[in-house]
Amino acid sequence: MPNTAIPAPHELRTHDGLRLAVRVDGPADAPLTVVLAHCWTADREDWHHQVHDLLAAYGGRVRVLTWDARGHGASDAAPVGACTIANLGRDLGDLLDAFAPTGPLVLAGHSIGGMTLMALAEQRPDLVARTVGVLFCATACGGLDAITLGLPGTGGERVRAQIPRLLASRARLLSRSKRRRTPLTERAVVRRYLFGDLKPPRDVGLVVDQIINCPPATMEGFYRDLMRHDRGAACAAYAGAAVTVVVGSADRLTPRRFARAIAEASPGSRLLVVPGAGHMLPLERPRVVSDLLGELVDGALARP
Repeated sequence: MPNTAIPAPHELRTHDGLRLAVRVDGPADAPLTVVLAHCWTADREDWHHQVHDLLAAYGGRVRVLTWDARGHGASDAAPVGACTIANLGRDLGDLLDAFAPTGPLVLAGHSIGGMTLMALAEQRPDLVARTVGVLFCATACGGLDAITLGLPGTGGERVRAQIPRLLASRARLLSRSKRRRTPLTERAVVRRYLFGDLKPPRDVGLVVDQIINCPPATMEGFYRDLMRHDRGAACAAYAGAAVTVVVGSADRLTPRRFARAIAEASPGSRLLVVPGAGHMLPLERPRVVSDLLGELVDGALARP
């Protein structure tokens, strides 16, 4: 008889003792595991549309793994020095060892989640060998220290550095409940810099609340590491998998040139630009992202 569905939620302890909140949906004997790594300052609800769509479309044929990264959501807060992409890659490797130790994988990463997949490629070639599909969603393999948020001159570079400091300062000075009552700063940042032409109110509210829930160390530590991120060579490790790169034409955080760089570093990959979309593609264009994941899942399930 087939195994019953794996109960959720789960927990995992990282190599440095942090508790990660993990969710596994789908049966233990599913022939494929889909892994969804979320955006910086967000949590696993970043992918809530896609989890629903995958389970509705594939039922017991897929198992879906989501989690709150260190310093995010319901996982433990992390010290500033432990907020690195390298640690996210190591955490992902440990998660796969614990919750998907065998079988093929489809990996998807949004923003820093995509960078996590690159760090995984540097650290765990054994897991890359099991990967049959990859979706890099609104992410970058380097050069983030040059983004201008679409602003002219040097103003964009100054604003880029000020936003994480401003949000971290508010998190230190004001309680979460007070920021939830008057989230003017967080909402302005989300609407101006994270979303494109479509701003679904419920999902805008979700992202605002995720930022309010984010500890100051997470904002500051990962920002510093993002400015040093350079993993173009790691993208080539997924040459044996079907790779799709998707970006919004109005993405201010990881513009189209970053998607092109990933595609150029990933032999045989496919690049898709979504007109009018911003950085929060899984929320802004949920059907587009779900369909791209579905194509990777279909290809994986069709493999012998």
